[in-house]
Amino acid sequence: MERLKIFVLRNFEKILVTCLLLIVVATHLFVVHKMVFLNIFFLPVLVSGFVLGRKGAILTSLLSIALVVYVSVIYPQTFQARGLATSSGNIDVVMGLILWGGFLTLAGYVVGTLYEQKEKKVHELRRAYTGILEILTKYLESADRYTKGHSLRVADTSTDIAAAMNLPEHEIENVRVAALLHDVGKIEISTDIIHKAASLTERERKIIESHSEGGARILDSMGVVLKESIPIVLAHHHYYRDVDSTTGSGRDQIPLGARIIAVADAFDAMVTDRPYRRGKPGWLALEEIERCAGDQFDPDVVRAFKSVFPEIMEVETGGTEAVCPMMGDVEREKRGKRPLRKTTELQHVIEERAKISRPA
Repeated sequence: MERLKIFVLRNFEKILVTCLLLIVVATHLFVVHKMVFLNIFFLPVLVSGFVLGRKGAILTSLLSIALVVYVSVIYPQTFQARGLATSSGNIDVVMGLILWGGFLTLAGYVVGTLYEQKEKKVHELRRAYTGILEILTKYLESADRYTKGHSLRVADTSTDIAAAMNLPEHEIENVRVAALLHDVGKIEISTDIIHKAASLTERERKIIESHSEGGARILDSMGVVLKESIPIVLAHHHYYRDVDSTTGSGRDQIPLGARIIAVADAFDAMVTDRPYRRGKPGWLALEEIERCAGDQFDPDVVRAFKSVFPEIMEVETGGTEAVCPMMGDVEREKRGKRPLRKTTELQHVIEERAKISRPA
């Protein structure tokens, strides 16, 4: 269902034009009272106004009018009632088409305008509460130097991945909001367990793993404002393979936003220091994520993450020279970056490994 929704939104214009053509053909071939049936064109125009806004609705109405005029010119008898093939009958048809076209365009303009005004207010509201959420997450994480900024980094990485996968704007926004709140359930967990440097007991591990359910519960208490984020927060720790084989794959059962956040969350966890270990270099974390593709992570999400990895690491470190050696000099020149310096410590390690693996 999720994939169908994305497909329809991506190909809405093509689907819309196809529907208009089908309506014209069906009206011409099968409908007796064709002038009355022209009102069916209001449906695609109104839908277009709701999805594409004012401009899309007006263009849809103009296309509908052009198709109807084209048919009436090619087949002059199409919109004439039987027995009225006279000059007065033709005038009545022309006036009817003019009124129909005028009301069609007006309806598209009004619906599109109302939709854009509503979307503008919703966008402003989303920006406001997203800013509040960022402030809230920064405050909640400020007491822990190990996870300070974690949710914001995960949100930025998740947004980049979602954009690389060409998701619609509202889907990207939902992913970002869910990423900001993916660990909100940890406020119900003792800090002694969260900051514990030693290995967790089985009971403590279950308590930590319950933070997804706790976060979903907190978001559910906030009403409909964050309802689209609840399934994402609830499933962001589910493994791609952990599904019922009798009902479908991870692609179908785990929301795409949760699969995106799973990769971003795991990456940030690996590259940042924790009480019990040092953070890994970015390129090693990428190798680990690629190794787990198809098992823990969605392969499509991993591919999208890899495509934005250089930009993510440049933001994190101020430059990719020491963390992204897999990007070659040619690729770096294409991106407008200077070639790697061969004297960096990491490059030296890679060259040594290449010498060891090279046959004598």
